[in-house]
Amino acid sequence: MSYLDETEMFDLNAVFGSESEPLALFNAWWTEAEQVEDYDHTAFALATADASGRPSVRMLLLKGATENGFTFYTNFNSRKSADLKTNPNAAICFHWKTLRRQIRINGPVSPVSKEEADAYFASRDHGSRVGAWASLQSSPMNSRSELQQRLMELDARYPEGNEVPRPPYWSGWRLQPNEFEFWLEGEKRLHERLHYIYTCDGWKRSILYP
Repeated sequence: MSYLDETEMFDLNAVFGSESEPLALFNAWWTEAEQVEDYDHTAFALATADASGRPSVRMLLLKGATENGFTFYTNFNSRKSADLKTNPNAAICFHWKTLRRQIRINGPVSPVSKEEADAYFASRDHGSRVGAWASLQSSPMNSRSELQQRLMELDARYPEGNEVPRPPYWSGWRLQPNEFEFWLEGEKRLHERLHYIYTCDGWKRSILYP
């Protein structure tokens, strides 16, 4: 997308449209990213913090974005899940370089239901399901061969074409947004920023200085 010209620079609707709720704008940008982004447009950074406030960030893939929230799946013994169990708040960030756009989303996080986790796990390819059993995510590993041995044993237990049950420690989290920021690259680092925050009266939107 090209830079905005001077006549558009401070026209909120010309830049971002007139959506009163952020999910509609997110979906519009998501659709554009799906069409033009060179890499996986579902990739996002997830920032968490432990009970002492020590932050941690990593890249994940988004598996759902609805009015109920933004959903991702992981090992519940991982560091990210340990953080979320003690401090159930997170921030996620999408950056679509091709479009020169970024979306930041903040909010509380809660586990998805067992039924949702089962349904998504069953939709994964066989290798990913076996891999979820093989990896003791975030635990120290003596050598790569240790992981390969676990994988071989699990491949024998769950051969291709057989059902692979969901591990009890593998499930999903859902972030319920209470804040969005949509960012569009501008000339001279005078970027466009649209901020949504949820209040008792619903979503309130405003523009921010670059």
